[in-house]
Amino acid sequence: MAHAVYHVEHDDPEGSKIGMWLFIFTELLLFGGLFIIYSVYRYLNQEAFHLAAEELNTATGTVNTVILLVSSMTMAMSTTSLRKNQKKMTLGLLTTTFVLGLIFLVNKYVEWGVKFHHGIFPGSESMKELMGQGEILFFGLYFTMTGLHALHIVVGMVIMGFAFVDVRRGKVDANRASLLENAGLYWHLVDLIWIFLFPLFYLIT
Repeated sequence: MAHAVYHVEHDDPEGSKIGMWLFIFTELLLFGGLFIIYSVYRYLNQEAFHLAAEELNTATGTVNTVILLVSSMTMAMSTTSLRKNQKKMTLGLLTTTFVLGLIFLVNKYVEWGVKFHHGIFPGSESMKELMGQGEILFFGLYFTMTGLHALHIVVGMVIMGFAFVDVRRGKVDANRASLLENAGLYWHLVDLIWIFLFPLFYLIT
C-alpha cells in the first residue's frame, strides 16, 4: 500500500518574532554599552566635547533624522497594507522605505567625506596636532557609533530586500507576514538608535 507523502512548509511566526526580539535585545545591549562609555567621557571632557560637536553639521543630522522617522512610518504602513492584502501598496511602501534608507546612507557618506577632507578621522595626524585628547575621543566615538549605525542601516535594507522579493512572489502575505514584521522591528530599532545618537552628537551643549 502506497503512502502519500506531503511536504508541509514549516512556518513559526511566534518563534521567529521571539528570535528577532532576542536579537534586538543584544543590539540594545551593544549600543547601551557605547552610550554609557560616551556619557562617561562626556562628563570628563565637557568643554572638549562641546567644541568638537561644533564641527558637525546639525542641518545634515536633522535632515537624516527626519528621513529615518518618515522611513519608520512607511515601514509600519507597509506591514499594515500587507495585513489588508494590498500587495502593490506594500511593495510601494517597502520601496519608499528602502530609498529613504539609501538617501540616509548617501548623506552620511557625504558628511563623512567632508570630515575626511578636513583631516578629521581616527588616526589623523592633523587631529593630533590641532585637537586635544577630549576632541579626539569625541570623534573616535562619533565615527564608531555612527559607523555601526550605518552598518545596521545596510543590514536592515538587505532584510527589507528579502521581504520585498517574498512579498512579490507571494511567499509573504497577510497570513505569513513574519518576515516583513521582523524587518519592520529591525528597522524601528535602527530608527530608535539614531534618535539617541542625533542629540548626543549634534545637539550636545
